[in-house]
Amino acid sequence: MSERLPVASREDVRSYARRLVLRHPRELALALGLHGLAAITGLVTPWLFGRLVENPGEHIDLIAGGIALFVVIQAALTRQAFFASARLGEKALAELREEFIDQVLRLPLSTVERAGTGDLLARTTRDVDQLSGSVRHAAPQVLIALVTGLFTVVALGLTSPLLLLPVLLVVPLLFLSTRWYLQRARDAYLREHAAWAEMTDGLAETVTGARTVTALRRETGRHERTDADITESWAAERYSLKLRMIWYPSLEIGYVVPVVATLLFGGLFYIHGHLSLAQVTAATLYVQQLSRPLDMLLTQLDELQLGGASLARLLGVSAVPSDREPSGERPAGTEISAKDVRYAYAERDVLHGVSLDLAPGERLAIVGPSGAGKSTLGRLLAGIHAPREGAVTLGEVPLTDLPLDDLRHQVALVTQEHHVFRGTLRDNLALVRPSSDDDLRAALEAVAWTGPGLDEVVGSGGTTLTPAQAQQLALARLVLADPHTLVLDEATSLIDPRAARDLERSLGAVLEGRTVIAIAHRLHTAHDADRVAVVEDGLISELGTHDELVARSGSYAALWTTWHST
Repeated sequence: MSERLPVASREDVRSYARRLVLRHPRELALALGLHGLAAITGLVTPWLFGRLVENPGEHIDLIAGGIALFVVIQAALTRQAFFASARLGEKALAELREEFIDQVLRLPLSTVERAGTGDLLARTTRDVDQLSGSVRHAAPQVLIALVTGLFTVVALGLTSPLLLLPVLLVVPLLFLSTRWYLQRARDAYLREHAAWAEMTDGLAETVTGARTVTALRRETGRHERTDADITESWAAERYSLKLRMIWYPSLEIGYVVPVVATLLFGGLFYIHGHLSLAQVTAATLYVQQLSRPLDMLLTQLDELQLGGASLARLLGVSAVPSDREPSGERPAGTEISAKDVRYAYAERDVLHGVSLDLAPGERLAIVGPSGAGKSTLGRLLAGIHAPREGAVTLGEVPLTDLPLDDLRHQVALVTQEHHVFRGTLRDNLALVRPSSDDDLRAALEAVAWTGPGLDEVVGSGGTTLTPAQAQQLALARLVLADPHTLVLDEATSLIDPRAARDLERSLGAVLEGRTVIAIAHRLHTAHDADRVAVVEDGLISELGTHDELVARSGSYAALWTTWHST
């Protein structure tokens, strides 16, 4: 099971939501003011109806016209108030999305790998969508309900303080049932989101590794994993539904009882001469009118709980600690060294005290059997991961002491995994740095590019690049980035062997003078390197030139003989 990313606390969520809204005081004041005016105009109609009922023949045309006028005014103000709330919500949501993207891009790669794709994917899709619904719909409606409800209660009290009693009768019921629900809803929705993320992670792994699953005949195991994830997701959603089924009936009772009680008490007070017919009519209409904002408020609280759970998961990303502490010290040189480094996955070391020194401009090939720790060593040398013990330094400064932006300008990693963004080929290349078309074409020429032109739209919805072309694009970006040290983790593995050989020859001139660490499964890369490091069982078992290692008749010589004979 993947390691889950953190979730923000209730206090952090409330504090962030409060700060986010208060960033726009003018928009907030405008929305509240419009909602207040709409609520006030809505209170005039019940008062006019009371006058009409008490004196049915007096100024009927004037009263009817007044009712129609205030209904139109209320509708217009409500429309403007809703738009003002929606604009405020969209601003807040846009800022939250930008901050979330910034936090995601700052996540340590090691954390993302441990968490798996499912949790992060669920947060960037499902949680963002649910929060968007809360901000766009629930938040404005809660604001409308609060303002309308407040003014309605005030109007009811001014009409007849005695008729506030029926409303107060249901307050304990609504308060206690809502409190009971809210105490459980957040955790229920967090469990629901976590179960969804786990299910997404399992499905993504199954789809991505479908060929491997088939080759190893593990279909039954993946079916069982999927069934277990779906069962947990169903149980989580069933529990949250159970909470709502207990809470909603108490709300329905709370809406009906005040209206009935107001009519009953109002009738008794009218019979005994304590209230006029106009007061009873207006009060009953106010209580009935109060049920709508109350219903809106309480039911949208559920949507806010859902949005709050999503916000807690989004804010939790910012709680991930950084894996580096920049010291501000500048490297004195470009040489990279590893001193007795150890690294562990799931508390099990995969590197056991590896030491390695690279001279500026040297080309080092790292070879070895699958699972020996080659890629892990390459990631340590690129500064992607920090070692559990030991240190990896650049010019005697630990890589984890360098700000990530500075590090990436000096050391770059290219793996087998590449992303093609939707946009023109020019846009995809210019992600590295703004460049002229001549520079972009030169970078493409350096990697023997044979794909579409700079103006062609690629990525999702555009021209689909082959895996080989995606790797060439990644290498062209590397040419434009111009770092002094490159870590190539089987960067030409998806290209035809003959084409890969031609590409590596073309890159030779570009890589001249740079330190190159090539993790390769094609041994011609090792043949052309200055030195070869053989990694076995988390240790460098052999280190030397190609000719030296062949002459030793050790592990490398056996690999070379086997590969050369195929």
